[in-house]
Amino acid sequence: MKNSLEEALARTSPRLVPPPTPFASIAIHLGVMALWFVLFARAFFLQGVVAWSTGIAYVVYDTVLLLFVAWKARVLLAPAAAPEAAGAAKLPTLGVIVAAHNEAAVLPITLDALFAQTRAPQQIVIADDGSTDGTAALLAERYGLADPGEGQLSAPSPQYPNLRWLKLAHGGKARALNAALLAIATETVMTVDADTLLEPDACAAMASAFGREPALVAAAGLLTPVCDHTLSGRFFQWFQTYEYIRNFISRFAWMRADSLLLISGAFAGFRRDAVMAVGGFDADCLVEDYELIHRLRRYSARKGLGWDVRVLGTARARTDAPGTLTTFLRQRRRWFAGFLQTQYWYRDMTGNRKYGKLGLMMLPVKAFDTVQPIYGLTAFALLIGFLFDGRFTIVLPVLGVIVGKIAIDLAFHLYSVHLYRRWSGDRTHSSFGMAFLAAIFEPFSFQLMRHSGAALGWLHFLLGRRKWGVQNRTGLAAARSRESAASQ
Repeated sequence: MKNSLEEALARTSPRLVPPPTPFASIAIHLGVMALWFVLFARAFFLQGVVAWSTGIAYVVYDTVLLLFVAWKARVLLAPAAAPEAAGAAKLPTLGVIVAAHNEAAVLPITLDALFAQTRAPQQIVIADDGSTDGTAALLAERYGLADPGEGQLSAPSPQYPNLRWLKLAHGGKARALNAALLAIATETVMTVDADTLLEPDACAAMASAFGREPALVAAAGLLTPVCDHTLSGRFFQWFQTYEYIRNFISRFAWMRADSLLLISGAFAGFRRDAVMAVGGFDADCLVEDYELIHRLRRYSARKGLGWDVRVLGTARARTDAPGTLTTFLRQRRRWFAGFLQTQYWYRDMTGNRKYGKLGLMMLPVKAFDTVQPIYGLTAFALLIGFLFDGRFTIVLPVLGVIVGKIAIDLAFHLYSVHLYRRWSGDRTHSSFGMAFLAAIFEPFSFQLMRHSGAALGWLHFLLGRRKWGVQNRTGLAAARSRESAASQ
């Protein structure tokens, strides 16, 4: 079976068999780079606000995207807007894969949430990716699982008959997921990170969506970030909370345009036979979940299958998020480097009519996104340069543009929170007041950190690095400890 998965990947991955790159794709990707060069050069020859053309281009592009998202997501204002809220069908069997490498500290939190589901998954497989901490002892002592030996699947747990342990040599998350994918026997599969806590109805919502929609092959749940309860952790949780809300509203908008590409592997559902058909997760990609959606979309378009990808407002979870600058930059570096990898491998789809709206709308937008952090950082650097050089005839009108953009962002922040609350029903993890403050301070703090992480991702990509780096996860455990103390 392993060979069949590898053979399927070889047949469907443009990384392994690169197709010819269409002229449209070359023109789009080179165009966004050439445009930045021309706009940046203008700063040294022009006066007035047009000297800041790089920043104006960044503001215009971002504003157009916000307007697009606001328009496409407006259906969430209606009571019956959520497409996953109605209808019923025979539910498919559901399995859960928890890929874990040295996650003994948070694994019980994730498993407790899975055992407490209103619709219990038929199988839960812990894909133990060569853990060297206390994971083996935890699984044996707390859950009664016998060590199956490397590469083997254990017998079911005596206490939890749906729980099994797949013990693997350390090979990375994608390889662990593939091994579990081969070992699991359900029609649909959820991937849940070991630092992710599902809401009680999450599995039921995911299974229901796949039961109602035969064309659905991948679905994303909603995630709320949780950071440690330090000053730094609170800062990053504040900004990431509203970043996640905006991002999920954006995903809903692109879903309505039949162009959703981004789901979070920390909490996602897949139709198993579709993932098997395209070869599973690619271990050579830094963002294996994002790349897999591209491959599913590409395969569907080529075969005329009409496969769909959705984001579900009724499937929710909390996940550990970076709470320090170092871990945040490391995460965003990996995300952006993986995004660049995927954009490069799937460059033949950009501007290609064969892939419909995905090829003609979403992927050209993604081509601009490859250089968006460069636009943002250079625009900020130019503004600081103008300020220190005393060029106030430029700085003052530029500040007017920035104030206008903050006003637009503020409106979108509040609109997004309102839509998200109606869509998800979650009113406990967001605040209009805190969203208001985030919109004001984000351009001068969190946004620059995000762009800096992306710039590091460019370096990571160009140097061909493949390592993730170690992430210290403490937020979820700390949050659970606070909740337990409060309930006593």
